[in-house]
Amino acid sequence: MGPVSYFRFFRAGWVLAREGAFSVLPVESLPPMMKLGIGMARVIERPSVRKTGHVDRLNAALHKLGPSYVKFGQTLATRPDIVGPQAAADLAGLQDRMPPFDATLVPGILDLALGPKAQNLTEISPPIAAASIAQVHRAQLREPGQLPKTVAVKMLRPGVAERFHADTNALYAGARLAEVFAPSARRLRPTDVVRTLDHSMRLELDLRLEAASISELAENIKNDTGFIIPQVQWDQVAQNVLTTTWVDGIPIRDHAAIDAAGIDRKALASKLLQSFLRHAIRDGFFHADMHPGNLFADRKSGDVIAVDFGIMGRLSMRERRFLADILYGFITRDYRLVAQRHFDIGYVPKGQSVEDFALAIRSIGEPLHGRTASDISMAKVLGQLFTITELFNMQTRPELVLLQKSMVLVEGVARNLDPDLDIWTVAEPVVGDWLRREEGPVGRIEDFVGHFNRMTEALGRVPVLIAEAELALAEHRVMMARPQNRFANGALMAVLVAAFIVLVLAGWRLVMGEL
Repeated sequence: MGPVSYFRFFRAGWVLAREGAFSVLPVESLPPMMKLGIGMARVIERPSVRKTGHVDRLNAALHKLGPSYVKFGQTLATRPDIVGPQAAADLAGLQDRMPPFDATLVPGILDLALGPKAQNLTEISPPIAAASIAQVHRAQLREPGQLPKTVAVKMLRPGVAERFHADTNALYAGARLAEVFAPSARRLRPTDVVRTLDHSMRLELDLRLEAASISELAENIKNDTGFIIPQVQWDQVAQNVLTTTWVDGIPIRDHAAIDAAGIDRKALASKLLQSFLRHAIRDGFFHADMHPGNLFADRKSGDVIAVDFGIMGRLSMRERRFLADILYGFITRDYRLVAQRHFDIGYVPKGQSVEDFALAIRSIGEPLHGRTASDISMAKVLGQLFTITELFNMQTRPELVLLQKSMVLVEGVARNLDPDLDIWTVAEPVVGDWLRREEGPVGRIEDFVGHFNRMTEALGRVPVLIAEAELALAEHRVMMARPQNRFANGALMAVLVAAFIVLVLAGWRLVMGEL
């Protein structure tokens, strides 16, 4: 990573400040240092932004900077309660109305990616939706011996991988600068956060992996209701091309059309929030890019339709228990439980007081109870959270970054559908049922079976370990016979003993389910 990456980072900061990106942030709710930084950034802001409050030019600027910055704008667009309704409306075009790439490139892309099978795709439409990474076309799939079917064909933008690589190098540069010149930011682990985002971006650039994600999610939700996803057409899938069945619905941000279709927006918001929590907590595998451009309402059933599975989140059982306990603690006002779980997973250093942290959590949770979404200022809540994270020297958990981002997106979309949404009431059936199941006989039996399987696996490795130990001892005896190696014998035995201890400890952790 050379000087070019640092130049790109500073250029991005200049463009964002110039086009009003920092004007949409809730400055009054932020800590003093953040207020100072934003105030300095706004010195170079365009006069038109200060005068009108519009950030419509920011759309083009974000697109020009690269796909990573577009993702940032998409997230802001879902939170009018934080950035204001005007800024959210100005940024909404980032969700699926980006300029498409040259249509004359489409036939060549399909031929190169799919070979002869590209001929089965006919009547390819102009782009139906165009986003930062890819665009989607409607087409007819005509396979021998089968009836034609309408499909969605997604194609990566030419050159998008190179743009992503340049973006992430610039973000790494910014993260390293923050760690060097802002020691207080080190607890937020900016480099690790960028590394997590970089990994998810790389996965998004292989549409074969997206197809696999759709397949896995379909298996997880096959017995669920309220959430619909398309089906993969595997013969028309390549690294840069993904073909699925066509799903037709009303864009979830088109509230007027949803109302005209007689769809209950309150029920739709509940289905969205509960489906997300069910996927995250029950399955540990969830859609991590649920901005409004990827969500629709089914005209017949009123269910949620989701598309674009390039970014998926995955949680271990430990992380799923953490999420469920945190939500349930807020639902039941058990702030001591919420605080303890933050210590258990490493968010808060052990040197801090659990009781004091529980008190800080209570100061956030109590004002939220009994309030609908329209009564809650998320800007003030976020500002208070910033203050608490600094006060308790909280550490970032990079593996939970996608979850946190997704919860911001989903909660924002749900509250836009239903301003009277009571988050805790909607979440309780999913969270409570899962916790009761996990703590009940079925959950205990599943835990026992899991531990037993890990123990069996560990025992199955014993013969291999014994054979390796015998080989090492045989080599050791040969070395013992050489006088020049007698000094090394003690060191070798020490290494063997240490290796044996490590193997025993690793086997014990494996049996206990910690690996």
